[in-house]
Amino acid sequence: MTPDPHVVIIGAGLSGLAAAARLRGRGHRVTVVESADTPGGLVRTETVDGHRFDTGATILTMPELVVNPMVELGLDPAEALARLALRPVDPGYVMNYADGTGLALPHDAAQIPGAVAAAFGPAAARGTEELLGWLREVYDAEFDVFIDRNFDGLSDLGDARTRSAAARLAQLHTLGGLTGAVARFVDDERVQRAFTFQALYAGVPPHRARAIYAIIADMDIGRGLSAPAGGMGRIGEVLAGALADAGVVFRYGTPARGLTRDGARTVSGVVVDGETIPADAVIATAERDAVAALLGVRPRRRLRYSPSAVVAHGLLPVGVTDAWRSGHHTLDFGAAWTQTFAEITGRRGKPMTDGSFLITRSAVSDPDTFVADGHESVSVLAPTPNLDSAPLDWDVVARPYVAEVLGTLAARGYPGIDAMKVLRTDHPRTWLRAGLPAGTPFSAAHTVAQTGPFRTRNTWPGTDNLFLAGSATVPGVGIPPVLISGGLAADRVDALLAAAAR
Repeated sequence: MTPDPHVVIIGAGLSGLAAAARLRGRGHRVTVVESADTPGGLVRTETVDGHRFDTGATILTMPELVVNPMVELGLDPAEALARLALRPVDPGYVMNYADGTGLALPHDAAQIPGAVAAAFGPAAARGTEELLGWLREVYDAEFDVFIDRNFDGLSDLGDARTRSAAARLAQLHTLGGLTGAVARFVDDERVQRAFTFQALYAGVPPHRARAIYAIIADMDIGRGLSAPAGGMGRIGEVLAGALADAGVVFRYGTPARGLTRDGARTVSGVVVDGETIPADAVIATAERDAVAALLGVRPRRRLRYSPSAVVAHGLLPVGVTDAWRSGHHTLDFGAAWTQTFAEITGRRGKPMTDGSFLITRSAVSDPDTFVADGHESVSVLAPTPNLDSAPLDWDVVARPYVAEVLGTLAARGYPGIDAMKVLRTDHPRTWLRAGLPAGTPFSAAHTVAQTGPFRTRNTWPGTDNLFLAGSATVPGVGIPPVLISGGLAADRVDALLAAAAR
């Protein structure tokens, strides 16, 4: 080790930025290399033909996890929040069902039972109130012990802290199925969907997911959604700005080409075009297989990946959406449910025959950004199987498929959406060309063998100073988990450097 150790982070997505903040806050020298020209990774806001779209993640939960890295750099929490310029998304979701009913979920969880009562009656409301309390208990038992924590081996699973949390989760009936656990509180299938669709984020059908994934519903419905002014891309920009002010070096437009070694177990540098950047430790935020390629090795086992999506970004004249029952995030459910998940998550998948879709109208929260020249930016997401399970030629079929989806939505109560001027369509082949395995932006699925301490570890086998962060490693997929993953990887680097300095 050098007297002044240097950490190189590959990737300026949210996990890389969170890792950089923790390390810089603890006094380490940090350089971040990023192949794109801007920070944020898959959380971004882009201009397409003069109009702004959130082209990556659109759902922000637990904004304190964005604030915390800036606080670690020395910023006051109020200043960090002011830089993010967050606004509550209210309602968080508008949910429309095939039977013509709808449910708008308020940002304030205390108001959710009242909204359920108005839509589905007092019995469903009472069950929902109990369900929300149970979700919070699941979060309290699970988060600190099983999510925001590094595990070093099976012995960690047997310590007193872990045993106590596991016992509490068992008491909360989280070891069985997610749908069954939710059905203990509400028997209305429509309400059940509202609190189980989040399993798709984990790449697992709700009827097959374990009830531990109920924590996701607490994160977004129980705690409410937020949106930064100017679009989701502001998150990466604000974090990167705070890091640059703190002395972190950013090198944009600089893809990592390889990793050099000093002996069998030590990475000594990151190869970029024209040079090698010396490193005493490296955190790589790419997918696992991409990191293996940087090392020139092959992964030992094949991963199973989450479903993918087709996302159409387009324009509608202002006023067209006034006739819709919609909000910033609108979920439109087909009549099928179990069948839909079987189609998009099966080993031999196919496009949904009775689809459920996400319509994003960011202009509901931020018209100044997402309305321009008399047109509103609208995005429509249709979940699809990934390329491992359904190797379709999406370069050919995406256009007619999007037309079919928009026609279906027009018939379901969104008049005019079938006339949307589509400016850009992202699909599994798009994601594959971006280097994402199986053509999915949602990374490895949270199957039993790929979740919790069994997920790809954030330490690289046989290498002492190479660590992982991001969706592919612990704790998993989504903005809260990837932010946490960056902190966990940084903790490992900090411990390594502290031990070397002794």
